[in-house]
Amino acid sequence: MMPHSRVYLASQSPRRRELLKQIGINFETLLLRSSLSRKLDVDETPRKNESPEVHVQRVCQEKVNAGWRFLQSRNLFPLPVLAADTSVILDGKIIGKPQDREQAAATLRVLSGRQHQILSAVAVSFEERTEMRLSVSKVTMAKISEERIRRYILTSEPLDKAGAYAIQGHAAVFVQHIDGSYSGVMGLPLFETAELLQIFGYTIL
Repeated sequence: MMPHSRVYLASQSPRRRELLKQIGINFETLLLRSSLSRKLDVDETPRKNESPEVHVQRVCQEKVNAGWRFLQSRNLFPLPVLAADTSVILDGKIIGKPQDREQAAATLRVLSGRQHQILSAVAVSFEERTEMRLSVSKVTMAKISEERIRRYILTSEPLDKAGAYAIQGHAAVFVQHIDGSYSGVMGLPLFETAELLQIFGYTIL
């Protein structure tokens, strides 16, 4: 495998960019949605009878495939493409991003005082080869009072987050225990990411 010094990130997530910078990865972001053709976008809607584990890996696979097709369509210099997908799971069901403040508050009430799962899939693709890893973490939330939920909603932090919270933000004070990967809960499991990049010839510390 030819060594690589850069990768393409098929994600607009600022958290994933921050995490890659944290471990010194040199990357360029693929602006998939800047294309006039919507064919490169990925439909993240769960399919009928699709388990959360299958769903998060399928979406991750479609994202990395879309990224590879995009760089080919733009005749960009060929480098490995990295993509990821993260889902919050409670009672076997996916909890998505809240549509408004009311839904965010309702989600936090459901998570309050309970344990939920975070599934984070990460994939790297180059030429005809794709490798993927799945990180599974368990997060235990403390009981969150209505007043604290109200104050948290006012920060607007939960409005674009799966599960209506960001562990790296104000909601860190709600998290009582994590069994698994902190970076995976954020959206990009760094151990698995580094493992994949090494497979594709990227030198990691």
